[in-house]
Amino acid sequence: MNNQKQQKPTLSGQRFKTRKRDEKERFDPTQFQDCIIQGLTETGTDLEAVAKFLDASGAKLDYRRYAETLFDILVAGGMLAPGGTLADDMMRTDVCVFAAQEDLETMQAFAQVFNKLIRRYKYLEKGFEDEVKKLLLFLKGFSESERNKLAMLTGVLLANGTLNASILNSLYNENLVKEGVSAAFAVKLFKSWINEKDINAVAASLRKVSMDNRLMELFPANKQSVEHFTKYFTEAGLKELSEYVRNQQTIGARKELQKELQEQMSRGDPFKDIVLYVKEEMKKNSIPEPVVIGIVWSSVMSTVEWNKKEELVAEQAIKHLKQHSPLLAAFTTQGQSELTLLLKIQEYCYDNIHFMKAFQKIVVLFYKGNTKFPRDDSLAFDVGGAPHSVSQSLVSHCDWLRHLHGVLLQRLLPLRPLFQGPVR
Repeated sequence: MNNQKQQKPTLSGQRFKTRKRDEKERFDPTQFQDCIIQGLTETGTDLEAVAKFLDASGAKLDYRRYAETLFDILVAGGMLAPGGTLADDMMRTDVCVFAAQEDLETMQAFAQVFNKLIRRYKYLEKGFEDEVKKLLLFLKGFSESERNKLAMLTGVLLANGTLNASILNSLYNENLVKEGVSAAFAVKLFKSWINEKDINAVAASLRKVSMDNRLMELFPANKQSVEHFTKYFTEAGLKELSEYVRNQQTIGARKELQKELQEQMSRGDPFKDIVLYVKEEMKKNSIPEPVVIGIVWSSVMSTVEWNKKEELVAEQAIKHLKQHSPLLAAFTTQGQSELTLLLKIQEYCYDNIHFMKAFQKIVVLFYKGNTKFPRDDSLAFDVGGAPHSVSQSLVSHCDWLRHLHGVLLQRLLPLRPLFQGPVR
């Protein structure tokens, strides 16, 4: 009997093949760049041909993986190194934004190339936004002409919706702001944006990303004032943007005024202190009296918890408004302010239905008290800004207003065509 152990058979010469799905393709942006640049060289400067080439190449080349390289080439002509410089030993092309003519028409044509490419390959949208954010951070590394072209292109792409306004966050980079690069870039960008759309569309886009109140941050902290912003952009030919920022600042000041006013009233501060504070804010923020009386009225009416019973709320309102009439009188020194207050009373009573019967008593109170409505015919009563139904309701009180003051009726009668019903 053979006691020697038999050797087990061994597998020799066997290779374990990696499955194709587990194989990792080597990341090679240089090879991708060479393919794109070669194709762009063949198409030449015909942007229609460029768009067709990019559309067809997406089926053969990995755009998803090499999105940054693709957009670097289309904007700068080749892959960008950190800081925004082109490597000397790399291939480059002149079929790109930076090598094109510096005019809006050319940038609009390039915007169409990007727009078609991203609509065809939707997954490039996020990569393109990231690319533009990066390019904005590299602005110092570009020439003035290259910055101007990029600004015009970005403005057009923001206007047609290819880019989201959130990319502008890159302009708030401290170094770019400090050296004035951000403000200069913004001038070119907003000019092309507003050229494509109006200021209202631009404002809406900024509001969506909460950037409508941040435009002054384009300047260093010591220059972040409405006066400096409006002067800079008005001189650059962007008066509509200057006016928009001024209006935004005024709206913010009005909201802050109303908030502080309500707090002062809740604390029971003396009226003379409140009047002094409001007048200082009016002067500081250039808020006209007709606007202020609307804010004061809203604040006065918001400091009370009103009775839900219609028969009791009128008495409560008269008592409350009689107490606050000196405050209202302080800001009805102009005819337009008085008319604004009358309309605000009307709107409030219409919006709060249980106040409808109180309207006449409130107006009589102010006629008899310190707050006087206009008593001459030098002003035209304007209800153009009021809701149509509110205007109709105002006419319904003409009978007793006629007896209260004939001049007021004369101002209402010319508005008769605006209302559905006759003035009786």
